[in-house]
This record gives sequence, C-alpha cells and structure tokens, in this order.
Amino acid sequence: MLVSWSTILEAFLETVQMVSISFIFSVILGLPLGILLYVTRPGQILENKIIFTILNGVINVFRSLPFIILLVAIIPVTKFIGGTSIGTEAAIVPMVFFAGPYISRLVESSLLEVDEGVLEAADAMGATPMQTIIKFVLPEAFGSLIVNFTISIIGLVGASAMAGTVGGGGIGDLAITYGYQRFDTVTMLITVVILIIMVQGLQSAGNKFARVVRRR
Repeated sequence: MLVSWSTILEAFLETVQMVSISFIFSVILGLPLGILLYVTRPGQILENKIIFTILNGVINVFRSLPFIILLVAIIPVTKFIGGTSIGTEAAIVPMVFFAGPYISRLVESSLLEVDEGVLEAADAMGATPMQTIIKFVLPEAFGSLIVNFTISIIGLVGASAMAGTVGGGGIGDLAITYGYQRFDTVTMLITVVILIIMVQGLQSAGNKFARVVRRR
C-alpha cells in the first residue's frame, strides 16, 4: 500500500466535510424550492402556473446534467464563489448545485404524499397557506422527508467520490490518485470498503430515524 492510514483518515474526514456542508446548503436551497413547487402546482393552495412552469423547468435543467459534467460546466461559478476550482472547498459548490434541485424534487414528492384530508382539515380550521404548510403538511410529511433526505445525502457521498476525478479531495481523490493512477489495488479496495460502510451506515440511520418519526 502506497499511502499511510493517516492519509486515508484525512481523506475520509475531507469526504465527511464535503458531504456534510454541501448537504446543509442543499437543504437550505432545496427545501423552500420544493415547497414552492408544491404550493404553486395546479390544484394546490397557491396555484400559480407561471411560477411553477419556470421553477419546474429550471430544476429539470439542473437535474438533466450528470454530476461530472456539471462539475466542469460551472467551474467559473465555483472560482467566483470559492476562489478556486480545486480542493475540498471547491467541490462543495457543484455538489450544492447538483443536490439542491434534486432535494427540491424529493421534497415536492414527499409533500404530494400527504392525504387531501389534511388540507381539508386545515382549510376547515381557517388556516392560512403558510400555517397549512408549517403546521399541517410538513409535520405529516416529516417521515417521508427523512427517507428522501437520506437518499440525497447518499447521492452526495457518490458525488464527492466523483469530485476526486478533478482534484476535489476526499476518498474519491485518494482512489483516483493512488488506486487508479498508481495501480495500488489495496488502497482502491480500502476506499471502496469505506464508501460502502458510509452508505450502509447513513441508510440504516435514516431508516431508523424515519421509523421513529412515523410512530409518533
């Protein structure tokens, strides 16, 4: 093996940093967009065909781009925001652009699962659209949101690995630099095992949290 365990640990921590920060900003971006998609779609409480059509189209454009292409396509934006296009910090920018629209669609899907009876009950109680979303729809959809957020954070783990192909740091960079370019099979296997453990751990934690929420 050409790398030390300290180097592997450093790469792992870089991956955790990339995934955590990008997930937080992706939720900050995607959650309100998903709610806006839901409330403005035809037949919903704030139906607005123009806003829905524009927002739906923009989100579909970003979701159409594979992450590796998006990563390269927005390098000027990455440099403008982060000051560089290489390294862990630079990888976070395209990861947010990748996951934010994806999360917005997952949020919309979760909210659409809420039974119409919940909306009728909110309307009967005289709730405003804002109260309907915050006090009725979101709590009802919380379990589904947890499952979908788990899916998105696992997607970010995969994206962080792909970011390694352009010097994004983390486990993916380690696998490319040593496992692939220097034919270090042991390092490649270790990175694969680490990624598998991360995904399994995140999925299990997400499933358990969702079950706890749904039992309430």
